[in-house]
Amino acid sequence: MLSARAGRRVAIVDVSRGEAGTRGSAALRAQEAQAASAALGLHHRENLGFPDGRLGEVDALADALVRVVRRLRPTLLLAPYPRDLHPDHEAVGQAARRAFYLSGVSRHLPDAPPHRPRRLLHYMEHHRFRPSFVLDISEVWEAKVAAIRCYASQIEPAGEGHAHLPAGLDILQRIEVRDRFYGTWIGAAHGEPYASETPLRVRDPFHLL
Repeated sequence: MLSARAGRRVAIVDVSRGEAGTRGSAALRAQEAQAASAALGLHHRENLGFPDGRLGEVDALADALVRVVRRLRPTLLLAPYPRDLHPDHEAVGQAARRAFYLSGVSRHLPDAPPHRPRRLLHYMEHHRFRPSFVLDISEVWEAKVAAIRCYASQIEPAGEGHAHLPAGLDILQRIEVRDRFYGTWIGAAHGEPYASETPLRVRDPFHLL
C-alpha cells in the first residue's frame, strides 16, 4: 500500500481461487479480491487457478511463478514465509523462493527472456520469525484494515461448530496485535515484519536511524 501511494506499480498474483474454503465460494472470493484490489490501488492482479488446498507440487507452481515474474518483471518479489501453519501458504513461499532463482536462469523455460527480481522478501502469516527489518505502516494502517475488511467471508465469525481458524482467533485482532507489537520494536504505532534470506545493502548507517 505504501508503494502504491508512492506511485510504484504494484501487482498481486493469487495462486488459487479459494474454492476449498470453509465459507464463501470461488465467485465470492473473486468479488472480494476485486474490491480489495481497488482499495489497495493495485496496477495488476491475476489468478493462476491452482487447486485450493492442494499446492504440494512445488515445482509446477514454481514454474508458473517463473513465467509470471518474467512477464511482469518486478524489481521486488514478496511471498509468504516458507514455513507456515497453512500448507498452501507454506507451498507458495517455497515455490516463490525457487522461482526467484530460476527466473534468472536463461536455460530454465527458455521460451521467455530471463528476469530475476533484485530481492525476495517474505512476510509473516502464522509462523513467527525474527525479521530482517520492520516496515513502519502507521500512516496506512486504517487503509490496510479497510482492504482486509473487503474479504468479509473470511474474517467474519463463522459461528459455533465451525473450525474456521486455529484456536478460534479473530483475524483482525490477530493482525492488529502483531502489527502493534512489531511497531514497538521500531518506535512506531504499527509495523510489518519482513525476512530476507540475503543481507540488506546499506550505503549509509545513518539512514537506519
